Amino acid sequence: MTDIERRKADHVQICLTQDVASQVSSGFERYRFAHNALPEIDFSTISGATNFFGKSLRWPFLVSSMTGGTSGVAAINERLAALAQAHGWALGLGSIRAAVEQESRVSSFQVRHLAPDVPLVANLGAVQLNYGFGVLECQRALEITGADALVLHLNSLQEVMQTGGNTDFSGLLVKIESLCKALAVPVGVKEVGWGIDGKTASRLFDAGVQFVDVAGAGGTSWTQVERFRQGDEVLAQAAAAFVDWGTPTADCIVSVRRERPREVVIASGGMASGLDAAKAVALGANLVGFGRSLLSAAVTSIESLDTLFARLELEFRIAMFGIGAGDMEELRATDRLREVP
Repeated sequence: MTDIERRKADHVQICLTQDVASQVSSGFERYRFAHNALPEIDFSTISGATNFFGKSLRWPFLVSSMTGGTSGVAAINERLAALAQAHGWALGLGSIRAAVEQESRVSSFQVRHLAPDVPLVANLGAVQLNYGFGVLECQRALEITGADALVLHLNSLQEVMQTGGNTDFSGLLVKIESLCKALAVPVGVKEVGWGIDGKTASRLFDAGVQFVDVAGAGGTSWTQVERFRQGDEVLAQAAAAFVDWGTPTADCIVSVRRERPREVVIASGGMASGLDAAKAVALGANLVGFGRSLLSAAVTSIESLDTLFARLELEFRIAMFGIGAGDMEELRATDRLREVP
């Protein structure tokens, strides 16, 4: 097993068994919908349908990029792909760097046959653009996955907490801009749990990025994940100091929307329910990403995962019903989301 494969396997196990939650809340508890006692809509007709770069979705939901690259996680990605197709969610894959570098690792990322109709998003670390990756490697990632889009993840603090991590984040914006011009598919950028604010998002959009996943604080803290992996005591102690680092997801959405009201924004980071998702859309998100909250069910069985997907969808529809929003346009335009004093 290579170092990358071992790290990926460790990440899954740690996320399943250790307390790696951020001590920063997602911020959604500060918002509350004002109940509409007379919604004037039929619950059975409520629709969460939307689209993502020309592909239709039944729900504004994304399976956030989580894992891949080791034989032990192939079943996880297959279950996620099959249910994304069945439920009409977009599907993000974990970082495909291992498969680009080593042909034997491609199989766990090849799930397009299980999700032929939904948007599929390949994922690479943006910092790899400073470590030998360029247009050809990104094109190879798209070929391996059959993806409709590429997202580059920003994980600076995580890399610092890894022994031998890739920590040269200099000059990345220019390289991202060049990549956006060279690839034929939409290129997005996501954080991994510390958030993208409006100023940073605006720089990315100006560089040609077509969507941003704010991936704010409130869910998994990757400094804490790396703390559990560390053999280096100094790094482990330093990681513990950053458990409350990051910008809450709700604040990220508001900040990005204030700067760029018409761009495509994905909200992930600490999404615990369909109600959180409805709040995120009402704040301005186009799609809502669920990550570690899906992982335990995905490991357990496809039946458990199917039940979880259905619950999140039902909670989302109930929230829409509770404010009298019959479709996504009405949810985005609602004036019934209030910040709690």
